[in-house]
Amino acid sequence: MASDLTERQRRLLARLVAEYIEQGEPVSSAWLARHSDLGLSSATVRNVLAHLESMGLLRQPHTSAGRVPTDSGYRLYVDTLIGTRRRSRALPDVEARLRQAGTVSQLLENASQEVSRASSQVGFAMTPADPSTRLQHIDFVRLEDRKVLVIVVAAGGRITHKVIETDEPCDATLLAQAANYVNREFAGLTLHEARAAVAERMRRERMLYDALMARALPLAQRGLAEIRPEDTLRVQGTSLLIDELIDDTLDRDRALEALRALFRVIEEKHRLMELLTGYLECGGLTVVIGREHGSPELQPFSVVASTFQDGGRLGTVGVIGPTRMRYQRAIAVVEGVSRAVTRVLEGQ
Repeated sequence: MASDLTERQRRLLARLVAEYIEQGEPVSSAWLARHSDLGLSSATVRNVLAHLESMGLLRQPHTSAGRVPTDSGYRLYVDTLIGTRRRSRALPDVEARLRQAGTVSQLLENASQEVSRASSQVGFAMTPADPSTRLQHIDFVRLEDRKVLVIVVAAGGRITHKVIETDEPCDATLLAQAANYVNREFAGLTLHEARAAVAERMRRERMLYDALMARALPLAQRGLAEIRPEDTLRVQGTSLLIDELIDDTLDRDRALEALRALFRVIEEKHRLMELLTGYLECGGLTVVIGREHGSPELQPFSVVASTFQDGGRLGTVGVIGPTRMRYQRAIAVVEGVSRAVTRVLEGQ
């Protein structure tokens, strides 16, 4: 479709989209004739806009109104931005703030805040599950005579805990020795390897248990059962969408329903993770606009996302906003933050 447009048509479309993004009002042919710098009359502009509308790039909310871009019109506008953009400037202040994070989870939290604040959209940062997540250490803490708190710490600072009831009273000294034994034998293994190794040790040496192993292995087995590698997703700034989307549509009820659907997806983070995971596969910058989304919940919105490196895996940082978002700003922010995250993770 882009190749079917003349240079004049491209420039008028780009000017109309930019003005609509800025003002949120349908753009008239008279306004474009005055501000497009093409020296065209209103009648000529009307003819060009009519042609763009027939191609599905523009629409008229009302017969007497100006025109607004469709998702296809936004797509051509964004493709032009991407094709002509300069490399985003480094963001030293952002990178310095990101370096204050103590864990990868905290880093993602901070990255989602940075893109949300800088773009005034919903910000997100995510990494897929890492099957190589390793056991860092385990602790057994005596609570009552027959209750033990099992604390499992995985690499990256992820902590899980579970209260376990035992068959006999627990001695704090024996519990500390049991934890030392587990850490000595299994720390450094992946979580899957640690679970398998504990189970195998219990099966193979069932008849050889001493008091220490008899205490340590069952507690470790039950504690490790509670922790699994999982996707990590952080989302910030959902409230920013409310006023903007309602102002961006003539149908308030429809806008509210779109927001409710999106918020339900965000609350069920595994569903949002599934919807966004496809953007990990591409690498680099991805912009998905409106009906380009496969999921109906995301079709009233656009997503701007950029991947970063997390060891051998790709993660993604991005924003979710109305289709009438400031794409140029969003692209610059998302690319800048994704590069900063990569630098932090690579220890540069």
